[in-house]
Amino acid sequence: MKYLSVKDFSSKYGVSERTIRNYCVSGKIEGAFLTGKTWNIPEEATLPQKGKHSVKETPLVHTLRFEKENKIKGGIYHKTQIELTYNSNHIEGSRLSHEQTRYIFETNTIGITEDVVSVDDIIETVNHFKCIDYVIDCVNERLDEKIIKNLHRILKAGTQDSSHSWFSVGEYKRLPNEVGGNETTRPEFVKQAMKELLKNYNSKKEKSLDDILDFHYHFERIHPFQDGNGRVGRLIMFKECLANKIVPFVITDDLKFFYYRGLTQWESVREYLRDTCLTAQDNYKKVLEYFEVTKTE
Repeated sequence: MKYLSVKDFSSKYGVSERTIRNYCVSGKIEGAFLTGKTWNIPEEATLPQKGKHSVKETPLVHTLRFEKENKIKGGIYHKTQIELTYNSNHIEGSRLSHEQTRYIFETNTIGITEDVVSVDDIIETVNHFKCIDYVIDCVNERLDEKIIKNLHRILKAGTQDSSHSWFSVGEYKRLPNEVGGNETTRPEFVKQAMKELLKNYNSKKEKSLDDILDFHYHFERIHPFQDGNGRVGRLIMFKECLANKIVPFVITDDLKFFYYRGLTQWESVREYLRDTCLTAQDNYKKVLEYFEVTKTE
């Protein structure tokens, strides 16, 4: 797929660059995503229709966007970036500490450390920050393959994995893989499985927490990418909670065992994963209360 810059897109439609940038920030141009400070707009994207009803933002989404765009430090956006990135990466084996993650976010440097640090851990930490920005920008867009693939593309860009032709950054896996010793969907069936999963999920006009968790379970069972499925899956959950006015949550290290158990036994005992995520939700509610941000309109 080809992408246009804000300048090229504004020239194409005769609209000011500022207007196009505002459309991107508010999620009105489908598929547009940030790489660093640069917006990438799909070549086939069109201008939003005038008079089209816009989705009213919840206070949390509004605050996250406002603090992100204005680079406000020490707020809920700042804390969410660090907590979600550190914990999600840590679950997948990153050896960066919480303090190192914070330092990278706040200074864009790694700092001095006596420990051996993986370059990929650093790159994926920076990339995960960008993924959260992307989630905030496209929160009101319907979840589709494009968003999911973009999350993977952003997360794995510049890593050692991305240098391998077989890895397919931003595309579905080419080689069979396992998760926790369990078989996953074979590469040749992934595209169809994802289409069916998204069709079933998007057929629900209003999504509950259980709907989001059920999507997450099936997403992880499919395991559509060669690597990065867990982090992409948790980013999707965060996005869909925001989109459906549900308090989002971060799976912390102390909840990791219960989270994995919940995924493994979702089809037989849904309470395990649900209760784990409700506990994580309670933790995020405390953050909302501290920063005086309510979740509803």
